[in-house]
Amino acid sequence: MTDVPDPGRAWATGGPRVSRRVLLGGALAAGATAATAGAVAVVYGSGRHAAAPFAPVFSDGGLVTNEYAYRHPHAAGARRSKDWVVTSGSLFAAQGAGWTGAPDTGFTGPDSAEVTDSAVFRLVSRRRDFDAVTVTTRVRLRPPITTPRTPAQDWDGGHLWLRYHSPQELYALSFRRRDGAVVIKRKVPAADASAVDGGDYATLAEARHAFPYDGWHQVTASAVNHPGGVRLELAIDGTTVLSADDRTPGGLLAPGGVGIRADNSELFFRGFQARGDVA
Repeated sequence: MTDVPDPGRAWATGGPRVSRRVLLGGALAAGATAATAGAVAVVYGSGRHAAAPFAPVFSDGGLVTNEYAYRHPHAAGARRSKDWVVTSGSLFAAQGAGWTGAPDTGFTGPDSAEVTDSAVFRLVSRRRDFDAVTVTTRVRLRPPITTPRTPAQDWDGGHLWLRYHSPQELYALSFRRRDGAVVIKRKVPAADASAVDGGDYATLAEARHAFPYDGWHQVTASAVNHPGGVRLELAIDGTTVLSADDRTPGGLLAPGGVGIRADNSELFFRGFQARGDVA
């Protein structure tokens, strides 16, 4: 499929006017049009009952929600979403895709008109009843950046969240990191109260797999309970690249939310959809 850049169209529906984004318009249009048929699918394998798909729809352009709405949900001008919560950063619509905006740091205000704060981007579904779950997404990542507040880290890149209970309890499946690794991690509340974010990560599996930046790729992540714990798998462009059995999942046996995390990375995702069983 040939990409046809259209720098002006992404914000034609009245999205925030940020000069920095004008420069990105061509790249945005090229990536967004390349994956018209792409989707993010979340499949619940061994849950309680089948449910209607979770399939949020994005408009042509504009702010969907941001961290300001998370912290000030009742404030005048706060942009709340019925589908999503952004605990850090900003979520925009861009020609039917979700978009972090150009990553930077600072105070977003209600409209993210000057600052996105998406160098630390955290997005989770409002729904938290996803039991056995498989997430398949088409994503596009630009090469990672740095800011004075967010220096380069090995884990800079894109990650999917499964079984999200809180910022301290979740599964994170990293599909493209700065260091070229793909990783499956469990995060649980920390025993040490001084831990960063109050949570401790444990690496369950790690391998090398680095897809090219600036193109669209399909990523699939799943978590399914079995008698020995939780089976986790990560696939990229139809090939399984990593799997792990979490034999000590604790609270992560229970249903949770699904989401996307990005660090120092501009990320687009298209057609998010959830299917299967829920609690």
